[in-house]
Amino acid sequence: MNAQDEERMKKWIRDAVPAVTGSEPSRDLWPEVLRHLDAKPEPPPWFDWALAGGILGFLAFAPASIPILLYYL
Repeated sequence: MNAQDEERMKKWIRDAVPAVTGSEPSRDLWPEVLRHLDAKPEPPPWFDWALAGGILGFLAFAPASIPILLYYL
């Protein structure tokens, strides 16, 4: 790549990527972070429990599939 190609590439990059202005957030984000950390996590949905029960039931009736399952995890 010669100098002319390099300058043309730099121009394309400058044109494609706008300059960053006002990089400060519009408000203080720390109270929102604290609120998020203090929030109680939601329990998993019922279908997650149903899927886990189905997998355990399948493994109880077909224990030879346990290594296969562990391989894919």
